[in-house]
Amino acid sequence: MALLEDLQWRHATKAYDPSKKVSDADLHKIIEAARLAPTSSGLQPFKVIVVKNAAIREQLIPGALNPEVMRDCSHVLVFAAWDTYTEERIDKVYDLTTDERGLPRGRFSSYTDKLKQIFAAQNEEQHFGHSARQSYIALGMALAQAAELRIDSTPAEGFNNKLVDEVLGLKEQGLKSVCLLYVGYADQQNDWLATMKKVRIPLTDFVINFD
Repeated sequence: MALLEDLQWRHATKAYDPSKKVSDADLHKIIEAARLAPTSSGLQPFKVIVVKNAAIREQLIPGALNPEVMRDCSHVLVFAAWDTYTEERIDKVYDLTTDERGLPRGRFSSYTDKLKQIFAAQNEEQHFGHSARQSYIALGMALAQAAELRIDSTPAEGFNNKLVDEVLGLKEQGLKSVCLLYVGYADQQNDWLATMKKVRIPLTDFVINFD
């Protein structure tokens, strides 16, 4: 029940206390939860960019839907996905896998060859759509870990992706921003959502059973 209690506790924080910062140890746990998230074929086709620097954050704020939240939270985590799948990227991941497991490189070549064929038949828009969906799995894990630590959080899609990509130099890294995660500690007096009842669709409407 612990995880369900954590998820019941959390909400999308609407105001942060800028004087309270998430510790390096707790931030590491949140990022580690994202790193350990399951992904399709284990490719982990995304990165998490941590923005604590105030000057960089100020460059991002004009493109934020909720600028005060971006400014006052402790850290901004940017989930950025691969812009495209390449043979080199796939090989790099599987070379790491075989090296870490003490296996010869190419051990999974029959599988990776199939992956390369699949992605070769797709365009870059399809590639990014796939990699972006993988990053959302990691976002969910990060949100759950933050809740377990009783660290407030706000997932966000409402931002100018082009601006974020330019400020952080993501294009040069073969990445595109997908979503943001603000983490920190709520401003209890101004976080208007904190006192409201958590509302979700009833279970009877949420689940379709085929018994």
